[in-house]
Amino acid sequence: MVRGKTQMRRIENATSRQVTFSKRRNGLLKKAFELSVLCDAQVGLVIFSPRGKLYEFASSSIPEVIERYKMHTKGKVQLDENQCVDIQHTKQETASLMKKLELLESSKRKLLGEGLGSCSLEEVQQIEKQLEQSVRTIRARKMQVFWEQMERLKERERALTAENVMLRELKFGGKSSGEKEREVVICIEGGSDKSDVETELIIGPPHDSRTRRLI
Repeated sequence: MVRGKTQMRRIENATSRQVTFSKRRNGLLKKAFELSVLCDAQVGLVIFSPRGKLYEFASSSIPEVIERYKMHTKGKVQLDENQCVDIQHTKQETASLMKKLELLESSKRKLLGEGLGSCSLEEVQQIEKQLEQSVRTIRARKMQVFWEQMERLKERERALTAENVMLRELKFGGKSSGEKEREVVICIEGGSDKSDVETELIIGPPHDSRTRRLI
């Protein structure tokens, strides 16, 4: 069976309280002495009785132990003070930011047409001016984006046209298909006698021997 922890509290009886103080004080002083001797530790112990009587033990001297304690905790105390200042400064900044956030939220709601019941005529007119200015700015940006897109499309069109011309020149050897179709070729065939010279006119692109002759 596990026993529960006994709650420690003040001894109400004055005699029992004094006896317990004496016993535990002596035990604590003995333990401090043993710790200093066995472990070569610098120990300082100060006890004040309920009536204000001083009991102390020190491995060297109480002032020396206290001075060493002050030197050891000096940097820590300074650090704690700096931390307190930083925490206070952070709290002030947080409160200021929260207030600004509330003002921004209120302004946003008013620009959306909400919470205007408490606004005066001057405030409503100011909100109207802000909205008109915002609309002008948005429209100007819209037109700028529109013209930038138009310029990009025109540039793309010019690039595609140049690419098309280059491909057509590569395909037809530097001549367009229209020029090929309008080309007129005059072929003259002759025999051994100049009187037997025949002329024939072929209109259209060059063909092979099966091309129909036009006299």
